[in-house]
Parts: sequence; C-alpha cells; structure tokens
Amino acid sequence: MGGIAILIPAAGASRRMRGTDKLLIDVGGKPLLRRQAEAALAAANHVCVAIPGHDHPRAATLAGLPVQVVEVPDAALGMSSSFRRGVVLMPNGLEAIMVLPADMPDIDADDLRVVIDGYRRSPRPVLVQATAEDGSPGHPVLFPSDCFPALVALTGDHGAKGVLTANTHRLRQVALPGQRALTDLDTPEAWARWQARRKQAAE
Repeated sequence: MGGIAILIPAAGASRRMRGTDKLLIDVGGKPLLRRQAEAALAAANHVCVAIPGHDHPRAATLAGLPVQVVEVPDAALGMSSSFRRGVVLMPNGLEAIMVLPADMPDIDADDLRVVIDGYRRSPRPVLVQATAEDGSPGHPVLFPSDCFPALVALTGDHGAKGVLTANTHRLRQVALPGQRALTDLDTPEAWARWQARRKQAAE
C-alpha cells in the first residue's frame, strides 16, 4: 500500500476523569474522538483507531468515517496493547506510522501535515516528534517502518518512549505553535481550564 498511516490509541479507560469519558466530550460540535479521526483522515493515507470494543460508545462516534477500527480487549494492560494491535493489523507496506493521542484537542490536520512534512524532507528514514513552540517534546510522533517491530514488542503503559530513546540519533523534532503539542487533558480540572481558555480566546 505504501504511504503514511495514523494510529489513534483510544482504548484507555479514562480513569482519571472520574466517570466521564473524555473522548466523548464535545469539541467544536462533535465528540473529541471523531474530531481527531477527521483531522487524521485529512492528513494521511490510512487511519486506524484502537478502541476497547466494537460495542463501546466510542465506536458509535466513528460511524460513517473511513477509518480502520481495531478492538483492544486487553487495553487494561496498558497503552502498549493499542500499539501492538494497531501496528499488527494495519495494511502491509506502510512506510511510516504516526501515533496521535486521542486526548489532544488542540492538534489539527495542519499540525499533522507539519509532522509528515518533517519526515518527507529527510533524505533518510527518521523519527519525527512534534514539540511546543519552545522546543519542549510532545506529540504526535511519527515512526518509520523499521521501528514497527519495536512498537509491536512494547509492554506496559509507557507508550513508545523506549523506541524514541533507542533512536535519538535519528530523531527529528518539529515545532508546532504555542503549547498544542503538549495539551493532553486527563482530568475534569484540566478540561475545565482548557474550555475556559478556549471560551476566552473566542470572545
């Protein structure tokens, strides 16, 4: 198939939200997960969304979108479960996969294109990590195909930090505006602050 795919790990339990599913929160008139999937579709050849199960409410938010939905029944074992399932079940022949956390509402399709462009501009396969405007490392992160075996071998709930550490010699960072590469919302308080800032900016 070739091309670049985007993996959205969205199988977590949102435990820190104390009963609210953050991926179903309305952002710009649609559930956050659907918003993220639409942004990904606007930027990449293929989009895979890892969710707890096909009967989960998150699945309904993706209805009608041309995304690959992957069930992660062992998501309680950590984020690595989403990486393993998503990477293994994606189409063969991809040249790279970008991992886009589902809980980053400031990221848009243009940001994803910036990360992909950072990869395209390199004469050799590199890992590309988005940073804040001040250079603080964040998300999303793009992994070339030779990193796929390492992603499939991940365990626990630490994401792909180990893969990044093992490849610092070919890690390219690209800055996104402001703090959007760092804005991930895990608690009701973080959501309330973000929504207040968003409302203030719109006034």
